Amino acid sequence: MAPQDNVTPPPAANADSLAAEAKKAAKKGGLPPVHLWNPPFCGDLDMRIARDGTWFYLGTPIGRQPLVRLFSTILKLEDGKYFLVTPVEKVGITVDDAPFVAVDFTVSGEGERQLLRFETNVGDFAEAGPEHPIRVVRDESGEPSPYVMIRAGLEALIDRKSFYRLVELGVHHEHQGKRWFGLWSGGKFFPVIPSDELG
Repeated sequence: MAPQDNVTPPPAANADSLAAEAKKAAKKGGLPPVHLWNPPFCGDLDMRIARDGTWFYLGTPIGRQPLVRLFSTILKLEDGKYFLVTPVEKVGITVDDAPFVAVDFTVSGEGERQLLRFETNVGDFAEAGPEHPIRVVRDESGEPSPYVMIRAGLEALIDRKSFYRLVELGVHHEHQGKRWFGLWSGGKFFPVIPSDELG
């Protein structure tokens, strides 16, 4: 047996077959019910989502946005791993950071009644709140990486320009016994950075 036999997916697991099955599901309207599908695992596919939201197949960027959108609708997170799932097959893919990028947002209301509605690079929308929380991860240098939950455990990395705009909307608020600088949305306060670290 050749070494690559252990990692090469069976012929059924390829981008064309996944796209065909995803199109069938998309015709029914709305997002496919991937949470209800539990097909056999067909191995890993050479597909990767880069940190900037670019999708690659066999090392080449997928240039057709409708195809990227189609694949994004059958994305599923299980036990910390990402899969593309149809009723008949399930393949593993690589995600460098978050599977989506939040590229813009709108704001309505003020203060505790403020509502932030995010749009992703693949055309999803999510209103930040209890069901769609915002979280900020800071690396060792203190550089923030902000995320918003989009659907079913799948997050979007909030792009830099949007994050700068969010910071302009931030307020100081007592949260869990500590004063934080953060954001209100959907009746919930999301801490970004401790107030005392802002000087």
